[in-house]
Amino acid sequence: MRKALIVGIDCYLHLSQLRGCVRDAHAVKAVLERHADGTVNFATPKILTAPNPIHLVTRGDLREAVRELFAGDSEIALLYFAGHGHIDETGGFLCASDTTAGHDGLSLADVMTMAVQSNAKNKVVVLDSCHSGVAGNQPASQGMAQIKEGMTVLTASAADQYALENGTGVFTDLFVDALNGAGANLVGDITPGSIYAHIDQSLGPWAQRPIFKANVKTFVSLRKTTPPIPLVELRALAKHFPTQGYEFKLDPSFEPIRTTDPPNIPAPDPEKTAVFNVLQSYAGVNLLRPVGVKHMWNAAMEGKSCKLTVVGEHFRDLVAKDLI
Repeated sequence: MRKALIVGIDCYLHLSQLRGCVRDAHAVKAVLERHADGTVNFATPKILTAPNPIHLVTRGDLREAVRELFAGDSEIALLYFAGHGHIDETGGFLCASDTTAGHDGLSLADVMTMAVQSNAKNKVVVLDSCHSGVAGNQPASQGMAQIKEGMTVLTASAADQYALENGTGVFTDLFVDALNGAGANLVGDITPGSIYAHIDQSLGPWAQRPIFKANVKTFVSLRKTTPPIPLVELRALAKHFPTQGYEFKLDPSFEPIRTTDPPNIPAPDPEKTAVFNVLQSYAGVNLLRPVGVKHMWNAAMEGKSCKLTVVGEHFRDLVAKDLI
């Protein structure tokens, strides 16, 4: 069982209003509900939103929903929060609609305690709020993190930063983009680590800095998407490159596209062109590179070779060990 609690608060009774948190919450819910092939992922995620003064999320609502999320022994318990955050000398807080001063919100220490005590196998906390990077820190220990095994925390900004909003949260836009496939690995899994890598790279060094904290033996997949190359082709790596450092020799008969038809050049061979298509797929995801030339077309037409990149060698080794 995979459980998700998704919270988006735009409307505050005593704090400044926000504009994009409810929209962000619905976007996260939509992408988490199903895998890319349409099969169920997080079944019926619970969503709490505060779009206006008639529909609010109180501190009591928020605390009870978080408690329910981390109850039980689910495979994954995922919390997503978009709204105001607050920090003071006692720690960080998630601000509910009825928060008046910030420190009367839901304490992040309480959230982390509920996660630590949960029997869920994997606990994932995703926070798009100001100062959210303090999550998992012990207030009296100068920023030292206390995260139990099986826990992952991904936040929009560091403890001393504000989270940017531009109609929607910048962090959440990238989070949803990663879940839609931008953060997928070569077998189609989207993990917290690959999501962080996508967000971190996209924001650049001068923007708000996302924070990633984890204590896990293996990353759990938050969503499955279509792999960038078919798995049957990925599993053929060890067949085409039987040993480390192997160079695959090419010739013009591998290339089906000709700009001219010069004499003494062998015609395309259908079996070889099929293999060449697979090799080009490898090159497209940085598993392979031509040797001595820039493009695979030149490598074939000039009788050069191709070889695996460092990443390609890693995946060839995984395939050879039957780990993919």
